[in-house]
Amino acid sequence: MAIVNKQVRTVKPTHPGEMLREDFLPDYELSATSLADALGVSRQTINELLRERRAVSPAMALLLSRLFGNSPEFWLNAQRAVDLWEEKKRQDKKLKRIRPLNAA
Repeated sequence: MAIVNKQVRTVKPTHPGEMLREDFLPDYELSATSLADALGVSRQTINELLRERRAVSPAMALLLSRLFGNSPEFWLNAQRAVDLWEEKKRQDKKLKRIRPLNAA
């Protein structure tokens, strides 16, 4: 039997780019340029991520986890939370029309 989660999140999840910008870069004394160099990616890629215009891909999650010593799942779960939040907002009217089924 499934556990039903009826809690509705009211605050948008933190984008991984915001985490990087507000927490990781200052703590490690990194700039966007030095982060891009450390990861071996372009500054444009990092700037788009920091400005929350780019999602964390599995490849980027692996790079970030290697650099900061955490797991790729940390970065992907943060991105997944944002993606689901945004999609729920887009699909809200359609979702409300669907009536949940109950098992017999």
